[in-house]
Parts: sequence; C-alpha cells; structure tokens
Amino acid sequence: MRHNTSTSRRKARTPQRRPPLPAPGTSDPTPKSPRRSGVTKQPPMSPRKRRFRPGTRALMEIRKYQKSTDLLLRKEPFSRLVREVCQSFSREALRWQVYALLALQEAAEAFLVLLFSDANLCAIHAKRVTVFPRDIQLARRIRGVDNL
Repeated sequence: MRHNTSTSRRKARTPQRRPPLPAPGTSDPTPKSPRRSGVTKQPPMSPRKRRFRPGTRALMEIRKYQKSTDLLLRKEPFSRLVREVCQSFSREALRWQVYALLALQEAAEAFLVLLFSDANLCAIHAKRVTVFPRDIQLARRIRGVDNL
C-alpha cells in the first residue's frame, strides 16, 4: 500500500521580506517613551552581506583565475626562495636577472597548475571533490616526478 508522498514532503520556505527603511529626514513611526529624556539612538540597519550557495564562490574564483594571465605567486617571496635554493647549491652569491626570475616563476606556476589538475582528476576518480595529499602523490607518481 502506498502512502501519499505529497503530504510527507517538506515544502520550501519562502524568504521573508524586510519592511522598507524610512526615508532620511522623516519621523520614526515607533513611539518614544515619555519617561526617557533625550533622543534614543538606534543602530543604523546595514544591508545584509550577500550569501552565495556552497560552491558558487569557488566556481566564480575558478572563472576569474582562468581569465587572468597574471602570476598568482607574489614576486618577492618567490625571488627570496629562488635565491635561498641557489645558495644551497653554490657558496658564492649569484645574481639573477629579473626576466630569469619571471621565466622561472612562470614555469613553476604552470607546473603546479598541471599538477593540481591531475590531482583533481585523481580525486574525481576516487568519487571525491576534495583534493587530498595522496591525490597529489599519486599524480606525481604517475607522471614520474616522484624524485623531485
């Protein structure tokens, strides 16, 4: 015997609308207490911050970064990292041209983007949407970049 599913389903709640704010300079419709002396100050009502559904903001950020061509890592910290790694290989202080650092940063970011793309495919294959460190390790192992 089947029961009626239309009564057991929950109905979606319609959002409640706020009453419009009074125009500046008009009198407030709420009555003031006669006992209080002075004017009571109510905090100004600020408009609510926009709330997006889960995942919408992430998709907006993906579209934003896919459109842009600028570098995502800051130049100064990347430059310091390159110089620090360079010092571990050579005792003397080597100098770097700006364009050499930019080319290295471009290559590093391209490598990381492709690595995260492969790791995302590994996570999707495991029926997940979250990238775990084991996804990155698997992507590196499949690529043959395990010894880096």
